[in-house]
Amino acid sequence: MDTKTAIKSAIDTANMISIAYLDDLTDEEMMHRPSPGCNHIKWQVGHLIVSENNMIDQCLPGSMPPLPDGFAKRYTKETSDSDNPDDFDNKATLMLLYEQQRASTLTALESIDVDDLSREGPESIRSYCPTVGAAFLMQDAHWLMHAGQWAVIRRQLGRDPLF
Repeated sequence: MDTKTAIKSAIDTANMISIAYLDDLTDEEMMHRPSPGCNHIKWQVGHLIVSENNMIDQCLPGSMPPLPDGFAKRYTKETSDSDNPDDFDNKATLMLLYEQQRASTLTALESIDVDDLSREGPESIRSYCPTVGAAFLMQDAHWLMHAGQWAVIRRQLGRDPLF
């Protein structure tokens, strides 16, 4: 297995797990917080979309489609404490934006020369993505980190474990 195929496989596995956890949740359930001070799923998904767009576009400028006007501002650290569903996009919009961003991430991965994966990551994300390849792998790790929180929320909502 070559490097790009391994990265795509990791991203695809994270995608399968994450989407399974989100699939049957309602908009209302996505506003549930697992504990005080923790972020609800709607904010987390928006944050993940913004992060993916930002990381990949910094590594390969122009590779990611622009997010809708005001989208990134709805998913900042400052908005994470809001419990008002009207402050966030609905699930259908979030999932559509996710699919668009993810498709662009995979297209960017396919298009990049394998040697460029070892290039130093952009300075603004270098502390957690030291290389361009690490930025692509972060799409796997970041989504799975949040999916672990969703597993707890799903149990609190009375759902059976999926995995």
